[in-house]
Amino acid sequence: MNFTRWSARLPGTQRRAAARSDRGSVPAARVEYGRPSEHGPDAQDTPGDDALPSSAAAQPLTDLSVCEILGRLPALVALVYGPDHRVAYVNDAYAAAFGPREPGAPAAVALPELDELGLLPLLDQVLRSGTLRTVKSRKVPKGGSYTITCTPIELPAGTAGSGENGVLVFASDVTDHAEAAERLRASERRLRETAVTLQRSLLPQELEQPDDLRIAATYQPGGTDAAVGGDWYDVITLGAGRTALVIGDVMGRGVRAAAVMGQLRTAVRAYARLDLPPHEVLQLLDGLAAEIDASQIATCAYAVHDPNEGRLVYASAGHLPILVRDEDGTVRRAEDHTGPPLGTGGWMHTSGTIALPPGSTAVLYTDGLVERRREDIDEGVAALERALSGATGTPQVVCDRLIRALGVTADHDDDVAVLVLQHPTRTGPDAELFHNAALELLGGIEAAPRARAFATGVLASWRFPVELCDLGVLAASELVANSLQHGTPPMRLRLRRTDRRLIIEVTDGDDHLPRRRRAEPADEAGRGISIVATIASSWGSRRTPGGGKAVWCEFALPDS
Repeated sequence: MNFTRWSARLPGTQRRAAARSDRGSVPAARVEYGRPSEHGPDAQDTPGDDALPSSAAAQPLTDLSVCEILGRLPALVALVYGPDHRVAYVNDAYAAAFGPREPGAPAAVALPELDELGLLPLLDQVLRSGTLRTVKSRKVPKGGSYTITCTPIELPAGTAGSGENGVLVFASDVTDHAEAAERLRASERRLRETAVTLQRSLLPQELEQPDDLRIAATYQPGGTDAAVGGDWYDVITLGAGRTALVIGDVMGRGVRAAAVMGQLRTAVRAYARLDLPPHEVLQLLDGLAAEIDASQIATCAYAVHDPNEGRLVYASAGHLPILVRDEDGTVRRAEDHTGPPLGTGGWMHTSGTIALPPGSTAVLYTDGLVERRREDIDEGVAALERALSGATGTPQVVCDRLIRALGVTADHDDDVAVLVLQHPTRTGPDAELFHNAALELLGGIEAAPRARAFATGVLASWRFPVELCDLGVLAASELVANSLQHGTPPMRLRLRRTDRRLIIEVTDGDDHLPRRRRAEPADEAGRGISIVATIASSWGSRRTPGGGKAVWCEFALPDS
């Protein structure tokens, strides 16, 4: 056996290790070499910092037998031979760890720890192939972890099985390293669980369900090897039947990204209450994102659905395009109205529109759904379009089908958020619950009586209770009177009913938004909005794209 050839390849031979106290004490091997004196063989060495004591006189390596060398190693060593892997030799460290072993016995009986470590099949492979094999950090059930190298050898003379092919099993104790690694993994798991919990707690616990849309969403964190990101979504009811839909992605990772995401989501809900156009909401978010953390860049898409218009008005800050599937399966991609991500500043965002007719489905998503390594992201979006073209069913079913079609599993390397909304086609009795009626107001003294007569007739035809009809007519009259006094043409009264509410809305050409104020007893005006706010379930106002405004109120319908 050529010991000098294979000994240098054995892991742990350059290390000094102390045996664990619970497995006995094994003295560390020391092979020390003397240096010849500078004054010749007969000269006396001068003691110095590196002088050797007389008791540790150097012993040439050639004077040591293989077993003597193996016996002094702190690593565990066993020699086995033959197809049954019979024991030829175990060193002192091995005996201290697992007890002495009788030579000649098969490993399955004499070395049960190798079986516990799953090494017997590996010994067969090494003996058959003649190739070295190493396994890392195998744990013994009784305690301790080892990195083990199995090397094919021809047993040297003077050992059992001399001359036969065998395997040298060399085990380095890595228990401390394994325990440290496990503590690190446990710490990472706790941090990940904290981030996932924070992430999920900041997402909507229950999606708002507008009257005119059906909505579902899915969030899936990345696999255990991926840090949690800042993907998020939201659905916000704006009033008068309008709904805001939001999806975004904070580019960072971990708890910090989730925290930034939570702040942005809260800010979006606050800005949405102002009922601003989508590009103005993103403009406000852009400045806020830079203030929160300039190093955390985020993308976001914000869209508003108006049932009276049958379309989505949207703006995007570096986010992926919205996809819309028509009833016939055709998939359309929202036109490019995309600015840079939030937090970059210095950019004027713009809004675009995409039709959302009855029977259509829209999908908002984050890059984790479509982005793959070594693949252009446009290819992922195209794959999503193909999957969406054949995805039918409820919004939740569509979510699940898209996740499966794009190959997203529990081990996916990135977070995924998907928001699906459908504008359903209503027929039969369901369609009878949804009605619209509108009246153009030309101004003049006859506008108010015409508006009251129109509201009375429409509400009666919709078979509302008398009390609700009276309240609806009063609210319509007050909103029209407010518009006639403070607004400018063109003016319109619009009535809309859904399965859950009655909506009354008046638009005009003036962009001055009304506000509720307390009227003094002597004031002849200023009570209209207060009356509407008192009798209605909710009310609000917003500026319209044409430069005017809309003032609206809602009444919750009684349960039938």
